Amino acid sequence: MNKKLLIFDFDGTLIDSVPDLADAANLMLTQLGKANYPIDTIKEWVGNGARALVERALSGSVEVDKSLSVAEIEAAEQLFFTAYAEHDASKTTSYPDVDQGLQQLKAAGFTLALVTNKPIRFVPKILEGLGWSPLFDMVLGGDSLPLKKPDPAPLLHVCETLKFNPAEAIMIGDSINDISAGKNANIDTIGLSYGYNYGKYISESNPNQVFENFANLLDYLLAP
Repeated sequence: MNKKLLIFDFDGTLIDSVPDLADAANLMLTQLGKANYPIDTIKEWVGNGARALVERALSGSVEVDKSLSVAEIEAAEQLFFTAYAEHDASKTTSYPDVDQGLQQLKAAGFTLALVTNKPIRFVPKILEGLGWSPLFDMVLGGDSLPLKKPDPAPLLHVCETLKFNPAEAIMIGDSINDISAGKNANIDTIGLSYGYNYGKYISESNPNQVFENFANLLDYLLAP
């Protein structure tokens, strides 16, 4: 395979973080005197970063209530950040075969990068807890650059910094944001069907490849 740089999304691709995100979102809503929502509902609000999750939680819908004020959103976001930071992340787990799979890909000579829309302040603790910090040559959060996925800027920044041509890279993720970012950067894309994609099938985003689980992705990437 002529692809040497693997750019991974985080939430919904490598880790299932929805239980902890849902706990933090519902604690925020409780503090604001608002109704809580089941995890399956909140799952469909994840993927565009913390601000979008907060806006959707306040709206009770993936469609944001236009009457929300900036001050109201920012105050709620701070409550969410505090709740999530103080959470022990005990419910966040890696998906099956991801831990061993990342080790195998690294050992096989791939360069690994992580580009997530999660605020960068929350990423190192999770990586460290999973023992993955040494595996990634570069890690970007949703606020590491002025623009985030689906904009191509983070992916192109990774390629430039790590000195790879976009043609040598693959963007691997679970949502339309990941696939769109890859396409916008002229980078091949792989969609994983088990993550968070607003209740839609990842195949609808037309990635170059779709896999149902990480083991199948590994078979494809490590094929002779």
